[in-house]
Amino acid sequence: MFDLLPVVLTSSVIGWLLSVVFYARKTRRLVISEATLKAVKEGLSEQLTELLTRNKSLVMDLEKARDESTSFREKISVLQTTLQEQSGQNEEKLAMLERASEKMNKEFSSIAREIFDSRQKRYRDESKEQISSLLNPLQARIKDFEKRIEDTYSNESRERFSLAKELKNLQDLNIKISNDAINLTNALKGESKTQGTWGEVILERVLEKSGLQKGREYEVQVALRDEQGRKRQPDVVVHLPEGKNIIIDAKVSLTAYERYCSSAEDPERQEALRQHVQSLRRHLRGLGEKDYQRLEGTYTLDFVLLFVPVEAAFSLAVQYDGEIFSDGFEKNIVIVSPTTLLATLRTIQNIWRYENQNRNAQEIANRAGALYDKFVGFVSDIETVGSRIDSAQTAYTDAYKKLTSGKGNLVKRAEGMRELGVKVSKKLPRNLVEMPVREISNVTNEK
Repeated sequence: MFDLLPVVLTSSVIGWLLSVVFYARKTRRLVISEATLKAVKEGLSEQLTELLTRNKSLVMDLEKARDESTSFREKISVLQTTLQEQSGQNEEKLAMLERASEKMNKEFSSIAREIFDSRQKRYRDESKEQISSLLNPLQARIKDFEKRIEDTYSNESRERFSLAKELKNLQDLNIKISNDAINLTNALKGESKTQGTWGEVILERVLEKSGLQKGREYEVQVALRDEQGRKRQPDVVVHLPEGKNIIIDAKVSLTAYERYCSSAEDPERQEALRQHVQSLRRHLRGLGEKDYQRLEGTYTLDFVLLFVPVEAAFSLAVQYDGEIFSDGFEKNIVIVSPTTLLATLRTIQNIWRYENQNRNAQEIANRAGALYDKFVGFVSDIETVGSRIDSAQTAYTDAYKKLTSGKGNLVKRAEGMRELGVKVSKKLPRNLVEMPVREISNVTNEK
């Protein structure tokens, strides 16, 4: 029993010590909690004081706002009363202005209509005069253009018709010339100079029959000079288009040919024929030495025409000497008879005819181009006239709307002035004063 006493005492002491430690810890915790609560209480007390201060300030601001609100309500009430009074006065003034505007609109409408009608009439008259001034020259040009075309085709038809007739008469002419040549040759025996003159006469007759115009398409006995300054006088210079020329020489001798025709014996005829061919060849050489292709003042082709005035003399020489023609051609000389020369000259005449037709066609084309340009300008002017008429119509419509449409249009204002007692001597038409807005566009379109 006594053995257990130390154990019991030890246990009691340990228990007491544990109790003391636990109590000390609890007491410490209580002390800490109280300090914390005190700090919290102090913080809350400060916040409460601040809140009370702010609340007091807010109460003062609220009272001030209430006072200002009351003042504003009073001012608003005064302004509303003033606004109502001014609104009534403005309505009276507006009504007065509308009445005056209606009256003015009536007057302005009448004046505007008179001005527009006057200007429109003057504009129509001026437009008519301008169109006439444009159309009259245009019509004259068209008539001239048609006449030139008709003349061109008529001339061409006549020339085609006459060409067949000329060709038909060519053979008869050739026979006549040949017969005349034989008779004259027989009459001019031995006179070379006279024969040359006679050849020129026959050449002139062929030229006249060719249709070429003397002094225009050909010239006779033209005085020229070669590169050495020596005088040259070809019998005929035939002009071609583009400044070119053909020279014709008619001074061939037919004395030997005359002996051939008058001889009865064959040996004499053969000798005369040989001399005739030799005479032609000598003339070819002499003509080649003159070098007509290089004469100053002319732009000739590469050959000269040697005219034999008797068809039979030409044919006989070519039959006897088959190379005489080619030899002359090598010297740039072509031997021609009345028949071949006439055919050549007729060809030249046709060349000139086509050249003139081409010139006329070019002139017609130029005039047609100018006519077209003039017509384009006329169309442009017509379009300008149309656009200006449309612009005038639009301006008139807008002006008419200003007179008659809208709450404050000029017609209503002018009429209002009359109703207010303004002294007037005329009145606006009733249909204009009472016209609804929807009818305005119809009225202006009808104008």
